[in-house]
Amino acid sequence: MMRRASAAATAVAALLLTACASIGDDARNSGPPVPGSVLHAAAIAPDIEDRILALDPQHVSDDDVRHTLALGPAPRIILLHGGIFPTRYIMESFANFLIGMDYPKRALTDPGTGDLSHSPYEGSADLAGEIAWCYEHEGTRPMMIGHSQGGMQAVKVLYELAGLLDGQVRVVNPITRSAEERTTIVDPLTGASRPVIGLKVAYVSAVGAGGIATLLPNQWIMASRLYDIPDSVEDFTGFALGVDLVALDGPRTRDLYAPLGTARVRNVRLPAAYSHLYVVNTDRLSTEASARQWINDWTPALTGQDPPGGVDQENIQWAADVWYSIKQHWVNEAQRFVRARRALPGH
Repeated sequence: MMRRASAAATAVAALLLTACASIGDDARNSGPPVPGSVLHAAAIAPDIEDRILALDPQHVSDDDVRHTLALGPAPRIILLHGGIFPTRYIMESFANFLIGMDYPKRALTDPGTGDLSHSPYEGSADLAGEIAWCYEHEGTRPMMIGHSQGGMQAVKVLYELAGLLDGQVRVVNPITRSAEERTTIVDPLTGASRPVIGLKVAYVSAVGAGGIATLLPNQWIMASRLYDIPDSVEDFTGFALGVDLVALDGPRTRDLYAPLGTARVRNVRLPAAYSHLYVVNTDRLSTEASARQWINDWTPALTGQDPPGGVDQENIQWAADVWYSIKQHWVNEAQRFVRARRALPGH
């Protein structure tokens, strides 16, 4: 209970101290913000900015998260659940894991619906337009984490952002759920106008994607594209289970995912004991002291390894890997924001 109270207090403090995720009534209006306004509006104390800039993205401790990162800008994380009924609530378990690890809830909650995860049946172009709007209004590039059909949807959104499915993507206001009459945004860090197409998100992961879901009409277009990752993401991690009858995946001698160009792509094979349906069921891991410590201490050198005896083993490899990447890109995005803010005239 104390940990949950601490997480809640940190989230409230972050909401007050940064304008990145404070989307007020004015944001309901169509049109881009004034250049530089997102940076100007952020009320981040200078000592917090200093501490953010001093962080090492590859070594982020629990204290770094709680006492530094959570007090500054946090990228919006878009969680995409699978297509069958229970998967929404199972993905919400992962959202609660992130909240328990002190990721600000406001950066996980859909600004329009208040939901903690998105359906894979939403329009991929609309979601790409929402990502552009959130970056424009919040100043940090979003991340996406998809499970099962949600993983396919995440890759499909990357194709939209890369301009490989359509010639243009309109900006979509996630509060009003309406598309705006523009295909460009004001870059919040530079003030320059730029098209939605070509926008690069920070981090995306997919687990249990493919297989049976490629037979669905809304995903047919991805059947031959799923494992080829376009340049609209910096870092992509594709997770596959040792045996996955839903994704039609078994032991392989080659990697599933590969970059089409410059994206950094990792392939991670999870234990065969992990369940396709429940692999993202992880909320308890943030409340168990030994599991939490192991996850916070995890580095890519431990890929494929379970923690020692006495630590909850279920789904922990997936949770640790994703949390490491989230922390890394959280630092990167916060540092980009602070540097741009300090470059403002008169700052």
